[in-house]
Amino acid sequence: MKAIPWNKRYEIGVESIDKEHKQLFATINKLLTLGDEEGKREWVCREGVKYLKNHVVEHFQHEEAYMRSIDYPDFDVHKRLHDDFQNSTLPSLEEELEDTSYSEEAMRHFLGVSIGWLVAHTQTEDLAIAGKKLSQWTNIPQEEEIDALEQTIVQLMKEIFQLKAKAISRQYGGENIGKTVCYRFVYRGNKKERWEIIWGIEEGLLLKSVSDMMDAQYLKVDDMVINITRYIARQLIEKIRECFPQIEAFEMEGESLLTYDQLVSTFERMPPFCSMLFDTGTGYFTFSVFSTSAEKGKIVSRINALNAMGQIKKYLDGESRKKQILVVDDSDFMRQNIIRLLGDDYDMLESNSSIAAIKTITVNRPDLILLDYEMPVCDGRQTLEMIRSDEDIADIPVVFLTGRGDAESVKKVMSLKPRGYLLKTMPEADIKKFIDGLFAKKEPAK
Repeated sequence: MKAIPWNKRYEIGVESIDKEHKQLFATINKLLTLGDEEGKREWVCREGVKYLKNHVVEHFQHEEAYMRSIDYPDFDVHKRLHDDFQNSTLPSLEEELEDTSYSEEAMRHFLGVSIGWLVAHTQTEDLAIAGKKLSQWTNIPQEEEIDALEQTIVQLMKEIFQLKAKAISRQYGGENIGKTVCYRFVYRGNKKERWEIIWGIEEGLLLKSVSDMMDAQYLKVDDMVINITRYIARQLIEKIRECFPQIEAFEMEGESLLTYDQLVSTFERMPPFCSMLFDTGTGYFTFSVFSTSAEKGKIVSRINALNAMGQIKKYLDGESRKKQILVVDDSDFMRQNIIRLLGDDYDMLESNSSIAAIKTITVNRPDLILLDYEMPVCDGRQTLEMIRSDEDIADIPVVFLTGRGDAESVKKVMSLKPRGYLLKTMPEADIKKFIDGLFAKKEPAK
């Protein structure tokens, strides 16, 4: 990513504020290209960060003066968000930069959070200044509250991500919707009431949304994508909290990233206050709210200013989530046999045809594909050709697991460079050992 393009949708219609927002975008874009000269890197980045911070503080002062001039009714809420970013988020990021001598990792953390804040800042709170305000949900039954919540989420997803979302279920219970990134936020009230809000988004949809927003093509979820959307998610939920009387005055206690298994365990710990599944036409996302007066079960490690990059690295490296394997075979028996063999150590997906497999691969982008050679309509060789012809999924490793072991069949597919060619008649222990070896970055014999 070399720049965040200024887009007219970021304009709120107040000339002085729009001008300062453009300057903030330009300043972050400058930081994205700084530090190419190794000898001057730390000094250049240090000066760039100082300039951005000073401009942010100045912008907040001007924006708050404008809000006072128009007697903006939610001034205190808006100022609280300014103060949080200025007095908590920025100093924590600066401390990390100083402690690491402005390392590349710390700069990526700083930029990811800053980009997420800037995009969400213009598309949530600042739109409200211009009159695009969400209504408060007061003195209405829970069912109508959930109606209002659904409409608010749809509106915010359109404003922030340009996504046309539609709720397709209000009984989402943690079902697997594909490879998903889940952001979890915990809020605590004065009387120790506790709320958990979990926003989960399919990786494919997340990558498309961030790519469109940043005008850059992201093919995998990395620390920059996580930090950009982590802070956008925080702002999105802050906006919802302004409408939600039960938790409007609560303080955020912590945040974390959840694996799918941890998401499921959350539903097992306690029933949700509400839980919805949305479809955007290009992927799914979920929004779940849990209310409880006490913590039940093990709570996953929380992200804070000091451990954020380490926690994200663990998450991305798979230390806290399983690798995902797609089994493509028209035999129900064979698919279930492989799932039984590998399911304890890996997240398993299955497809009974090549056409279904391509759809699953596009949405989930699994870490490995086990592909049958002989299938009706479109065989394994043709399927692998389709995978290799699509640059977005071409690098996913594919292993043939088939009953065809003749030299001619092997010769036909080896030019497409599969990672292996295994026979279904092999001992299960050997198949398992081969798969484990691939993920251990060993080179087992093909």
